[in-house]
Amino acid sequence: MDQITLSACAEVGFQVAGRKGAHGAMRALRRVIPLDAYEFVAFDPVTGRHTSLVSDGLTVAPAPSEPPLEAGRGPYAMEGALLASYGWRRGLTTPLRLAEGRYTGLLHLSAADFPPHAPALMAALSPTLAHVTDLTRCVIDPVGLPKGFAAVAFDRAGVVRDVAGAERSGVLAEDRSMAACARDFLDSRELSRRGLWQDGNGRWREVRMLRAGVGSHGALQGAVVAERACSLPYELTGREVDVLTRVAAGDSNPQIAAALVLSVRTVTTHLEHIFAKLGCDSRTRVTTKALAEGLRRIGL
Repeated sequence: MDQITLSACAEVGFQVAGRKGAHGAMRALRRVIPLDAYEFVAFDPVTGRHTSLVSDGLTVAPAPSEPPLEAGRGPYAMEGALLASYGWRRGLTTPLRLAEGRYTGLLHLSAADFPPHAPALMAALSPTLAHVTDLTRCVIDPVGLPKGFAAVAFDRAGVVRDVAGAERSGVLAEDRSMAACARDFLDSRELSRRGLWQDGNGRWREVRMLRAGVGSHGALQGAVVAERACSLPYELTGREVDVLTRVAAGDSNPQIAAALVLSVRTVTTHLEHIFAKLGCDSRTRVTTKALAEGLRRIGL
């Protein structure tokens, strides 16, 4: 590739990563390909459907009789049937795949004449442009996501999405109850939440929840849930964490006993141990410490 093409490729990547997004990327691409129009078509892995996401140029209207596209199938350059239904006189269609190979959608380009290197150029740009149509990612990076935590994001419907720049948490993604916990967090007025969570294998994990936009351009309200393995702090037992969580929620001893199926005397004994371990002498101070240090149990 010549210097102008390399410069344009770098600018496309910069625009995708920045706030200009698809339109900025296409302005950069027009430096080397004289485009009439373009359309980004996103593939939603939840529904298995393709949806027009971003377009510019010619007015397009897909024909109702057009057969549905199959994820990940199709050549890097295609003319004729696919684009004929869109009314474009000549087109280049590029499947968009992330660097790890995951398919996210298609990019349709229309031009009076494509330079010979256009198919190879678009194939090279596919991993970069695939981020534009990736509906599974948390596209607005949350502020304050701690280092060393694996994470996933949830929207209100419970759809699991990846978080850009964070390791994917398999234990969170596979646990059905975590989607409900995320929805409860979204329904609250909290901007963030900390706590302790026991996974399906009985291992304890420190959990952080943060609000963030998910889906296309961050248009959906979502929650980022991050976790890392931990041991229980202050030498607390699992049952003491349960009691402490109920205390922080404002429950009385009889209410805690009923919820946890314990006797009131047992609850009182647990509270005496909690006060001693946390160095607190009142329910108010215990509650303050539990909220500040994330000692509550998530999902209880």
